[in-house]
Amino acid sequence: MPSPSEITNAMMQHDYFSQWLGIEVVSSGEGSAVLKMKIRHEMLNGFGIAHGGITYSLADSALAFASNSHGQKSVSVETSISHTQSLREGDEIVAIAREEHRSNKIAVYSVQVLCHDKVVALFKGTVYRTSGHWE
Repeated sequence: MPSPSEITNAMMQHDYFSQWLGIEVVSSGEGSAVLKMKIRHEMLNGFGIAHGGITYSLADSALAFASNSHGQKSVSVETSISHTQSLREGDEIVAIAREEHRSNKIAVYSVQVLCHDKVVALFKGTVYRTSGHWE
């Protein structure tokens, strides 16, 4: 079975959206992932702050990498996010995904999104663990 980092690398090779966002994988482990990215000008909304979809997308990618890290292909079935602080162009954000619960078919993850060590968003995701495996 491939290691969590091998799975993350294989996923990232075909994850063109995460590549476009400029996401970098800091670390990956069983049931966990740490990602980072920088807020760019084209990610700002009409208020001059980062669009909420940016932090959501980073957290969703962290969920994907963490939930697939055990070698079983997993897809999200429910996600939610709470934005706690706004972000500006040039801010570097970090998503830290952690497994909270895992059974044969369902797993739950929490993701904190940080900027300068302050929480800027809290994300929760539930995934369905399919019968497919990473090879």
